[in-house]
Amino acid sequence: MRVDGVPMRTIWPEGGVSVGIIDQTRLPHALVKLSLRSPLEVAEAIKTMRVRGAPLIGATVAFGMALAATIDPSDASLHQAYQILIATRPTAVNLRWALDRCKNELAKLKPSDRAKAAWQLAEIICDEDVAMNKCIGRHGLPLLKARQHGDHAIQILTHCNAGWLATVDVGTATAPIYAAHDAGIKVHVWVDETRPRNQGASLTAWELGQHGVPHTVIADNTGGHLMQRGKVDLCIVGTDRTASNGDVANKIGTYLKALAAKDNAVPFYVALPSPSIDWNLSDGGKIPIEERDATEITRISGMTSDGNLSTVRLTPQSSPAGNWGFDVTPARLVTGLITERGVCVASREGLETLFPERRESKHA
Repeated sequence: MRVDGVPMRTIWPEGGVSVGIIDQTRLPHALVKLSLRSPLEVAEAIKTMRVRGAPLIGATVAFGMALAATIDPSDASLHQAYQILIATRPTAVNLRWALDRCKNELAKLKPSDRAKAAWQLAEIICDEDVAMNKCIGRHGLPLLKARQHGDHAIQILTHCNAGWLATVDVGTATAPIYAAHDAGIKVHVWVDETRPRNQGASLTAWELGQHGVPHTVIADNTGGHLMQRGKVDLCIVGTDRTASNGDVANKIGTYLKALAAKDNAVPFYVALPSPSIDWNLSDGGKIPIEERDATEITRISGMTSDGNLSTVRLTPQSSPAGNWGFDVTPARLVTGLITERGVCVASREGLETLFPERRESKHA
């Protein structure tokens, strides 16, 4: 995607000694790039959400394993790096998928060959992510075109950030949006602010603006009102983990948007690359839901009128806060799943039509 008119990815190798990332905690007020030089630094970046989004987390931990293999390619070193990285975030399945892939591939090699192979594999995972997301955009584009009416812009509501910043490039939920925009089709995006971390307001709005896509930031509770007034043509969200029956775990608040969409007959689509599918889980009730620090609820950070960044408390000092990071949207509320292989019904059978090689998988 373009940043100040220049195409760039969200993560990149730096000469086999470090990996470069965008510090997403500094957006939208500053574009800050960081270099990570060890698995511990990679783990810290994921825990603090300097990098976030299921596909990007997968790519980042692959580079974490490459850094580990560069520092010490022994079995013990790679095992330790794996344990450090697997403990960072519990909900996004791409994390384990990428780590298992790296662990299994590197275990086949002599220690002296592991560093080079690990860097190559991390770059392959990145390129695969970009290719999958472009395919999601291609398969999702007809869904947008089907909602065109006259010369009016297609009105799309999304939640959180399932865009370029959540992936290596292009994004998942944003892929059809960017494909339409780049094809000259008029689109307008309603951007949920997405409390408590405001990834919609700070990240999705920023990247859409950088790419020139018309959008409006709205409070999280506004979506239902807009749907009632006929101002939303369709919803597209991403997912951190999708169970094999089509249940979807995404940023907290997604379930409420799906309920509002169902009540107002607004199509509700979920965009996902196949590494986000957990074929071993029979339903969304088994997806682990991350609980984060209460300060994300009780405090908020932003830029003051004099241009300084400041954090303030929102709640009474004595009031406790609960901070669940994700919720599960039942498959019955999902109009369709947009994958790199096409669009399907949100069900085991629907997914198996696109991924027939999974028909023999055991149900959890």
